[in-house]
Amino acid sequence: MSTTYEEILNLFRETDRKFQETDRKFQELAASHKETDHTLQELAASHKETDRTLQELAASHKETDRILQELAASHKETERFLNESAQRMEKKTKALEELFVGQWGKLMESLVEGDLVALLRQRDILIADTSTRLKGRTPNGGNYEFDILAHNGDEVVVVEVKTTLRPKDVTHFIAKLDCIKEWVPRYANNRMYGAVAWLTANAGAEEMAIKRGLLSIRATGNSASIQNPIEFMPRQW
Repeated sequence: MSTTYEEILNLFRETDRKFQETDRKFQELAASHKETDHTLQELAASHKETDRTLQELAASHKETDRILQELAASHKETERFLNESAQRMEKKTKALEELFVGQWGKLMESLVEGDLVALLRQRDILIADTSTRLKGRTPNGGNYEFDILAHNGDEVVVVEVKTTLRPKDVTHFIAKLDCIKEWVPRYANNRMYGAVAWLTANAGAEEMAIKRGLLSIRATGNSASIQNPIEFMPRQW
């Protein structure tokens, strides 16, 4: 069967259409590839920016960590300085307190000792003389100290001097009196009495001392006086 001119022409037209369709698809693919390449470039740029940001954050974190370490070291140094300053201040305060208490205690002892003979004679304890600061070692290796002792060869009055008298001072002093004849054997055959001399008394300490049989001597102004009632009979050790 022979092909007509019209059929050949239609065949050329169909072929041309297909070529145009193929060319259009190639152009679309090229455009798509260009768009993809552009997107990839943008992603690469974005990744680069993200990487730069992360590097900056890492550097910032490193700097922050360095600052925190410096602050921690500075805080530690400040704390050490404050602790050392507090310790120095505590030592100075303690030294000043000990100096004040020591000097004030000596003043109190001098005041009480000056009036002591006359005061005790008013209570029919005929003291002849006084001595201060009797110190020694206990049989178990400890130390003892008695502030003032008034004696006449037969009787001895042992005086504990306190600027502020507290109940625990009374208890501690009585415990010492219970041992004095053992600690100081030369007084083993003497009649011994106890007295507390004070400037101020806290928490019922004076009443406690009197109830325990001690003489209570209060220092006032430039003199001292016995606070016990006239009929008071001191405990004898």
